[in-house]
Amino acid sequence: MTLEQGCIQVYTGNGKGKTTASLGLALRAVGRGLKVCMFQFIKGGGRYGEHLAAEKLAPLMTIYQTGKPGWVNTEDIAEDRRVSQNAFVQAQELLTSGEFDLFICDEINGAVGFGLIDVEQVLGLINRKPEKTELVLTGRNAHDRVIEVADLVTEMREVKHYYNAGVPARTGIEM
Repeated sequence: MTLEQGCIQVYTGNGKGKTTASLGLALRAVGRGLKVCMFQFIKGGGRYGEHLAAEKLAPLMTIYQTGKPGWVNTEDIAEDRRVSQNAFVQAQELLTSGEFDLFICDEINGAVGFGLIDVEQVLGLINRKPEKTELVLTGRNAHDRVIEVADLVTEMREVKHYYNAGVPARTGIEM
C-alpha cells in the first residue's frame, strides 16, 4: 500500500501527548503495511518504550534518536545546535530518500524554539517532502510559519497534569 497523497501534520501545545499521538499514527500506518520513520530531535539519553516497540515492528518502523543526554543547555546552545544541525541533515536525507510513507520529526518544533534549527530549514524540509509521504512535526511552540503551511494542526492543551502533584515520569507511560 502507498498513500495517495501525503499531508503535513503538526502536533503542538503545552499539553502531554504530542509524541504519543504521532506514535498512534505510526502504529496505524504499520498496521496497514506502511513504512514509518520517527526521527527524534533533542531526545538523547536512554531508550524509551517506543524504541523497544519499534524493534518489534521492524522493518516497518524505525526510530532514530538524536540529541545530547539531558535537556538543552539554554545558557550555551552551541553544542546542542551542532548536534541538532547534524541530525537535521540526516533527517533530511532520510525523508527525501522516498523510503518512508510516514515520517515523524519528533520535537523538531522544540528544536526550532530553542534556536537549534532555523524555521527556514524546517520550511525547506517541508518543501522537499516526497508527494506521497505523510510528514508529522511535533513539539511545543510550533512556529507560525510552520502552522501556516501545515494541512492539519492539533494543539495539546494542559488542563491538569499529575507531574504537578509530584508524580514523576513513569516507565511505560512517559518513557
